[in-house]
Amino acid sequence: MKLRNMLLSSSLIIGLAVGGVTLAQNVSPARHPNLAAAQELIDRAFEKVTAAQEANEFDMGGHAAKAKELLMQAREEIKKAARDANHHDR
Repeated sequence: MKLRNMLLSSSLIIGLAVGGVTLAQNVSPARHPNLAAAQELIDRAFEKVTAAQEANEFDMGGHAAKAKELLMQAREEIKKAARDANHHDR
């Protein structure tokens, strides 16, 4: 079980490293202050879930990892919403 948890946490860390590129691409707060604020809250939630995982040695039945996946999906949708709004502003 410990090996399984170690493998899951390793794959999670790799996923976060790859996802870091996505995190760096933020919505412009000057252009879309509400979307940028939502994006910041998602980032904070992601960090809190990560802290919870670490406190529980990543043994949360996969639910925390799923929550983080959904947070990243929400973040991506916010970026798409900003892009769509930018397209309509032209």
